[in-house]
Amino acid sequence: MMRALWSGASGMKGQQVAVDTIANNLANVNTTAYKSQSTQFKTLLYQTMQSPSTNAQGETKPTSAQVGLGTRVASLNSNFTQGAQLANDSNTAMCIIGSGFFAVQDGEEVHYTRNGNFGWSTEADGTRTLTTAEGYRVLDQAGQPIRLGAAVGTEGFKVNPDTLAVTYRNNQGVDVATGQSVALYQFTNRVGLEKIGENLYDESDASGEPMGEWNTQGVIRSQVVQNYLEGSNVNVADEMVNLIISQRAYEMNSKAITTSDTMLEQANNLKR
Repeated sequence: MMRALWSGASGMKGQQVAVDTIANNLANVNTTAYKSQSTQFKTLLYQTMQSPSTNAQGETKPTSAQVGLGTRVASLNSNFTQGAQLANDSNTAMCIIGSGFFAVQDGEEVHYTRNGNFGWSTEADGTRTLTTAEGYRVLDQAGQPIRLGAAVGTEGFKVNPDTLAVTYRNNQGVDVATGQSVALYQFTNRVGLEKIGENLYDESDASGEPMGEWNTQGVIRSQVVQNYLEGSNVNVADEMVNLIISQRAYEMNSKAITTSDTMLEQANNLKR
């Protein structure tokens, strides 16, 4: 019965993490380029109550009797399926079609994101730098921030969907190449990326090093579509079903603890 208490407690802990994960998914249903997560479980150690054996009369017990000791959370896996394309009036809004990630710079650190909700930040010298809503600079394929000159208007800003080359429109209405191209990176195992908040990811040992799409052999290149943003891939109906399942599992584990406590109470009362 003590095993049942600990097993039920481990089940309640695991289901609490599952409910927390579902709540976070639902909270981010309108977050640009958010990727939903799911909770994965694994069993804890088993206690062997009876081993396969043969007695003196030659009778065999070919199977063992093992009792599990509960569960624990194995991982929280991200689902990187493509989100819906949402139209946006801004010409700095970009949606990635494919497996790529934008690279953004925060001081000396480089992070990765699929949130293409960019804007312009004016520097001290009058130049305009393409940044995220939080002010992180968007990098080109040379690892430099994407900039436009002080005398250049932003209305004609364009990104070629195939080459990712950046162009602008001069005073004569002619499209001029800046020499910069938006950088997109991929990872061997993107599920292993480390989340740091604000829709940003960092590389990790599990994800592998970032691979530039423009110079890596065998990588299927992504496309960038302007005037669109990638929506969240959270499916509200699925999340609500999973929430009900996790809630019922939590209730059943709490019921197992209550039942075990009742049985222990009855065993203690036998001596009276």
